[in-house]
Amino acid sequence: MARTKAPTHELQRSSILDAAAQLFAEKGFHNASMAELAKACGVSKPLLYHYYRDKEHILFDIADSYMERLLAIVAEVADKGLDAEAHFRELVMSFMGEYEHSQSQHMVLVQDVKFLEATYRRQVVDKERQVVAAFARAIVAVEPGVVKAGLEKAVAMILFGMINWTFTWLSVDGPLTYRDMAPVVAGIFLQGVKGYIGEDKTTSAAG
Repeated sequence: MARTKAPTHELQRSSILDAAAQLFAEKGFHNASMAELAKACGVSKPLLYHYYRDKEHILFDIADSYMERLLAIVAEVADKGLDAEAHFRELVMSFMGEYEHSQSQHMVLVQDVKFLEATYRRQVVDKERQVVAAFARAIVAVEPGVVKAGLEKAVAMILFGMINWTFTWLSVDGPLTYRDMAPVVAGIFLQGVKGYIGEDKTTSAAG
């Protein structure tokens, strides 16, 4: 008969991932040892190896579980049945709200996924592509002209360039929160895309 996991097993793994994400964010994946990870997690080194076979396995679980959360947010927003512009704004708001509470995980995703072995990295990157595709669809729904211009993926990546690096300058202790900035980002982005596509249409018509 297979042994069932203790009720605290997943809670312990989650606690390890949170502490490891913070350490990786602070020191970088290569600079953090298993001994330091065990200390940061408040467990012995042998117990850490009970949950994770190596440091890369921990890195993968941090990145993969974080991407699962972002995909879940995409699904949650879709389920609200909002109109195109409200849907886009809610996506930006929800993602930036998540970034505010998952800064360490986000930093690890941005700076350390490149260190994963190819199979692990592909799994994470595939989920990243699903998220980008969801945003591209949301942008197209607001401004279909980006498809004719062949810019749907490009403008989605521009948006992520705006929001993915906020952790480098937006302090959680500062006067502005991620949720304060979300409507600013959405407004600047939408006006920029609509303005550019509208200008392009005018130029094409004039030509």
